[in-house]
Amino acid sequence: MEKSEQFSDYLFAKMGPPNSTTVNGSELPPKTTERCEAPRELKGIRKWLSENLMLLVTLSGVMLGVILGFSLRPLQLHEDSIMLISYPGELFMRVLKLMILPLVISSLIAGSASLNARMNGKIALRTLVYFATTSLMNAALGIALVLLIHPGDPDLHNNIDRSTDKRAVNLLDSLLDLGRNVFPDNLFQASFQQAHTVYLPKPSISNTFNETFNETSLVDVDAGVDAQRQDAEPTLIRVIQYRSGTNTLGIVFFCLVFGTFLGTIGEKGQVVVDFFSAIFEVVMKMVTCVMWLTPVGISSVIAGKILSVDDLHMVMAQLMWFILTVTIGVVLYQFVIMQVIYYIVVRRNPFKFYAGLIQAMLTAFATASTAAALPVTFRCMNDKLRVDQRITRFVLPIGCNINMDGTALFISIASIFIAQMSGMTLGFGEIVTVLLTSTAASMSSASVPSAALVLLLVVLTAIDAPVQDVTLLFAVDWFVDRIRTTNNMLGDCYTAAIVEELSRKELMALDAAILYQEIPISTPNGHVSLEGQTELDSTCTMPDAVIVDMNAVINKVQQQQQHQQQQHQHPHHQNGHANHKI
Repeated sequence: MEKSEQFSDYLFAKMGPPNSTTVNGSELPPKTTERCEAPRELKGIRKWLSENLMLLVTLSGVMLGVILGFSLRPLQLHEDSIMLISYPGELFMRVLKLMILPLVISSLIAGSASLNARMNGKIALRTLVYFATTSLMNAALGIALVLLIHPGDPDLHNNIDRSTDKRAVNLLDSLLDLGRNVFPDNLFQASFQQAHTVYLPKPSISNTFNETFNETSLVDVDAGVDAQRQDAEPTLIRVIQYRSGTNTLGIVFFCLVFGTFLGTIGEKGQVVVDFFSAIFEVVMKMVTCVMWLTPVGISSVIAGKILSVDDLHMVMAQLMWFILTVTIGVVLYQFVIMQVIYYIVVRRNPFKFYAGLIQAMLTAFATASTAAALPVTFRCMNDKLRVDQRITRFVLPIGCNINMDGTALFISIASIFIAQMSGMTLGFGEIVTVLLTSTAASMSSASVPSAALVLLLVVLTAIDAPVQDVTLLFAVDWFVDRIRTTNNMLGDCYTAAIVEELSRKELMALDAAILYQEIPISTPNGHVSLEGQTELDSTCTMPDAVIVDMNAVINKVQQQQQHQQQQHQHPHHQNGHANHKI
């Protein structure tokens, strides 16, 4: 009982007294953190400008890029001129991508090490379940919209030239490649290469025979066989190869496991945790400096992309209904479904949370990559919205690789759109197939621009739709990709806020356990035990949850003050009582 009272006193002292200096008529001591020479707080428009200066800088970059791109299109600039206009944006993208790997590694290791293994498991389970649920919801929303609006026109199928290239893609290969990338065999190779399945022609025995012996002596004999072999399609076999690109998924898994076990070794691993925490802080300071280059970088990216598209007006007119369907789905999910889920779980104003993410959303729109916008997303979530850093360091790096809400929406719409152009009639079984394969393919997506077009081949193969018609969407994917990337980025941020609310009790218990270990507690022998001593471990056990009644704490402080005043008023009575006791 004495320990719990001392814990309440200690917690109250750490939190400081309330704003009012009197409670129930008794005066409380002033806060120790108050200073007489505190700077004057900004008010009105000055305060708003200081808080949203970076947002205005990012917005100005987007608007400048759009105006510059459409203003220079009538000049029919040369390719070299367009390349020079896009060059600052290319450097801006390279700098942002440069920070992804150290940011993911440091945030995941420091975040997972700050939690215990059981809490890491709970948070990971909640995060993955929420990711799968929202991806399924987006795929269902896309199917409903494309069936309702019916943007696919069979006449458009004949008007636009199509490529005849066919690629052998199936869902099994994508899922197996996902597992191969989650468990990389070489961590250093994972930093610049990804495993993927390709189909190559099977080498025949006759080819090997012809390469070994002299071909001139066998020309007359094998002339007919060679002609038949050229007419027949070659047999394809699966081959596992590596392509350029960071295997972020494997690095995320390794850092997650490494950080979890690092947190279990106690003080011996604290130096490593502090090391990665320092790296995270340094990278975030670098991000703050880079963000001042946003007007030049983002405007260059957008202007260069607008100038590089041929026949922009014709493409927009022909695929207008497809773009409109995707846009309606993104708007419905962002402003209705996502806000309702946030309000039901968190019980706060969802649009205030949405407004705090506008800067990160504009960066994701300009770069068309959730991973490239990750440094800015961290800055908004930690500095502006004050989401627990242990949750953001855990959820955001995982989300930029697994959670692809906008991609699921796009794949479901695009697959049925192509089927409608081909005159196909999809039954209930094909629609369910599109729903499940779109969800699975989106969660195996890479956080790089235009990755969804490759995954779209998986769904088209599953419903036996024309695979070569994917090239129809290349003309507008530069714009649609930016729209759906905002969905992906916002989905990660809302997931972090919802997981923080669902894990609030566990986080409070962990905070209370850390504070409880710092309290000097008297043992039955009269000694004072501090953190790490055996008497504290043997006599004190912490529950899974801690409930602090602040009224009881305030009353306890008042009782102690009254008791001290009585001791000062009647010292002789207490001395006599002590002598009598001796």
